[in-house]
This record gives sequence, structure tokens and C-alpha cells, in this order.
Amino acid sequence: MKTVDDEIRLRRLTVDEALYRLEQYLDDAFVAGLPVVRVIHGKGTGTLKRAIHKVLAIHPLVKSFRLGDYGEGDYGVTIVELVS
Repeated sequence: MKTVDDEIRLRRLTVDEALYRLEQYLDDAFVAGLPVVRVIHGKGTGTLKRAIHKVLAIHPLVKSFRLGDYGEGDYGVTIVELVS
């Protein structure tokens, strides 16, 4: 079985590149049985974060998501709970 990290770093990618990688990653994380993953998008202008959240809101493998708390990466990270 393929080893999947519990986080993906999407900082400094274009929105198209980031969303493509995110789709692949969510599939891999689900198959690997990860219950929660971290999506690192950075703080920047918020464009990448908004695009990622738009996809997560309708993705069939995503149960819920939220911005990271203090110590988790704050607003530069989104914590995603996958369906089981």
C-alpha cells in the first residue's frame, strides 16, 4: 500500500496546480484510511484558501473542514476530516 503523509503543502502553487494536487491527495488519503489531514495553503491574499475551501465544501470524501487553530498553523492551514 502507498504511504500517504497526513498533510499536503500547496503554498506558492497556482490555483489550478493546487486543486489538481488536492484532488489526488484527498483520494490517496481516503484510500490510506487517514481520518484527518492538513492542507497547507499559506496566508497570502487568501485566493488559494478560498479556492480550496470551495472544493472541500462539495467534495464527496470530505466530512468537514476548518481553519487551523493557534499552534496548528492558524489561517494558513485547513484541517480536513474525511468520511469513514
